[in-house]
Amino acid sequence: MIQQPTTTSSSDRHPVAIVPGGESDLPAIVAILNYTIENSDATFSTKSVTVAERRDWFKRFSATGPHRLLVARRGTQILGYAASQPYRDDDGFRETVEVSIALHVSSRGQGIGTALYRTLFACLVGEPVHVALAGIVLPNDASVALHRKFGFNDVGTFHEYGIKHGRYLSSLWMERLLRP
Repeated sequence: MIQQPTTTSSSDRHPVAIVPGGESDLPAIVAILNYTIENSDATFSTKSVTVAERRDWFKRFSATGPHRLLVARRGTQILGYAASQPYRDDDGFRETVEVSIALHVSSRGQGIGTALYRTLFACLVGEPVHVALAGIVLPNDASVALHRKFGFNDVGTFHEYGIKHGRYLSSLWMERLLRP
């Protein structure tokens, strides 16, 4: 089990632990995802999802290897999650992962995203991963800054290639080479 305490305020009874996500975490993960779908443009998804619909997504992850799902937990509360998942199903992309992160709205700006990514990238050391990619719907200054903090560089922007809430949205793609 990966335990990564992070700085917590004196009012917190439990430190934040970064641990592999389990199937029992799916309801909290789905709640975070659905809040994001319904209240922001951070994802192009426009319809809420159910736990049952996310089970196939969850099955793509394992406790070892390049495809990981980590959760930040304080006591029994899930504060957020980070994932490295296949970029595409083609064998030519077997050493490429797409990373993503999502935090409960009350957990943002507290260093939890940094702790999640720090642990995720530590888990990927020694795994057969050459490059990590991230697509960020714009504007999202916090996510862009977090990815730059972890060594991601801009690759390019897809301009107005998605539609949500009646508006065209753009997406910045970033990359980080994990093995030179």
